[in-house]
Parts: sequence; structure tokens; C-alpha cells
Amino acid sequence: MVEIIGVRFRRVGKIYYFDPNGYSPEQGEGVIVETSRGIDYGTCELPKRMVEESSIPAPLRKVVRVATEADIRQQESNKQREKEALAICTEKIKKHNLDMKLIDVELAFDLTKIMFYFTSDGRVDFRELVRDLAAVFRMRIELRQIGVRDEAKMLNGVGICGRCLCCATFLSDFQPVSIKMAKEQSLSLNPTKISGICGRLMCCLKYEEETYNEFNKNMPSPGDTVLSPDGKGEVHSVNVLRQLVKVAIRKKPGDETSVNTYSVNDLKILSRKLSGEEAVPVNEELKKLMD
Repeated sequence: MVEIIGVRFRRVGKIYYFDPNGYSPEQGEGVIVETSRGIDYGTCELPKRMVEESSIPAPLRKVVRVATEADIRQQESNKQREKEALAICTEKIKKHNLDMKLIDVELAFDLTKIMFYFTSDGRVDFRELVRDLAAVFRMRIELRQIGVRDEAKMLNGVGICGRCLCCATFLSDFQPVSIKMAKEQSLSLNPTKISGICGRLMCCLKYEEETYNEFNKNMPSPGDTVLSPDGKGEVHSVNVLRQLVKVAIRKKPGDETSVNTYSVNDLKILSRKLSGEEAVPVNEELKKLMD
């Protein structure tokens, strides 16, 4: 076991583990820590605790100190300088007529480096821009191209649900999202209805994936043949959340088809209908029930 604290450097950013080095910062308290890019200021998100050493990526860097009043003033001053740097860099981009959109600026706590985040549809030759910025700020300049999901996370906004974006509110990491998740949840596959303001599939499609996977285990699909309390029929439609199935039943040839609703627990799946193929019996025992 090893003792750690969790530190976050950006709003809703990833939490990194550090050796508390004898300090006991409270949640929300500022700390000065050693990072791969030098001394930095962060916020304690996970107070001191013991965890398995195997779950901690090496190396485990140390906390330098709990932030003092001077450190807090320095951080506030850095934030103000970041706003000024954003305006200066935007002006320089216009001057060089570069096809790039500046998103955010991050200034190292020890003033050794300043990082500019931008988006662009293609590659950008920003060598002249870097020279101009270095002449103004007299520190190491780094320009980093980011994707549209990171852009939405940094800028924040309001989703179609009327709430602030999940990625900018509480999601520290992006999870893979696929169109299959929308299909399993019986959502419209209209891109405008399942895409976020970033233009990618909405992160919230991931939230209910596990629940739908569990509910879909015993659910038939439209076109499947099932045995209901009223006889054999074909699945017309399903309601996954309510676990209800509408079945089209024709008791005798020539009779009108009736559509009845059943609980999935009252049905037995006789065969599955594959796309473009005939129904395939689930097993030999159920195949006998179809005859």
C-alpha cells in the first residue's frame, strides 16, 4: 500500500496522484507539486488515503507544499496574464493570417512556459507565430492542436438537454461512444439528434449502455418468432425499459392478425430473424414448439 493524494490542475480535468510528502491538504485546498513540466499549482480533489501500489502509475511525484497566500496570489496573477496572452496571441494569428482558432492559454506556475491550445482543419505552419510570441513573453512557447471534443470541454456550453455540457461539468475523461449505443437504446439515428455541440456523438449515450445491455439480454427483436400465452406469433415491437413486447398473432390461417402486449417473462423465443435471412431456431427443443 502507498499513501497518495489526488490533484487536479484544470477545471474538470484528470486527477493525478502525488505523494503527500507529510502534508495533509483538505479537499479543495491548493497545493504546489512536482510535475514532468516543472513546479505547478493544483487543487486537492482526493484527500490523503492509502491505495494499492500497483494501481499507481510510476513515478509518484511529491507535493512540495500546501499553497501559501503568496502562491494563491501568484496563481491569480497567472490567470490574469493568461487572459492577456489570449488576446495577444489572437491578434498575432490575425497578423499572420493563419487558419487556426485559439481556444485557451495555460501559463506554467513558475513562468517557465506558456501553452496555447488551438483547433484547425489541417496542419498549420506557425513558426513565425512562435517567434513573435517568444519575443513578447520571453519564455518557452508551446502550441498544441486539440480536437473538437476538447474544444467543447474547454469552452463549455449548453447541450440540447438544456444543461451545461457533461464534459465541462464532471467528465474528467472522454469515453468511447459508438452508433451501436444509439441503436440499442432505440434512438433516432438522425445525426442532429444524437450529436453534441462538438459535432460528435453525445457522451451521454454511454451512461445507460450497461442498463440497456442488461435489459436487452432477454428481449426479442422485431421479426423474431415467439411463443406467447395466446399462441405463436411474430414480434411487432419492443419497449426495452418497460420490458414489454407487442406480438402479432394469427391463431388460424385466414384469421385477422391481432397485436397483443406481453411481458417479456411470458414469452419464449422460438427463432431469431436475421437481416435478409430466414428465421433461425434458437434450439431443437424450441424448434419442436414451432411445428
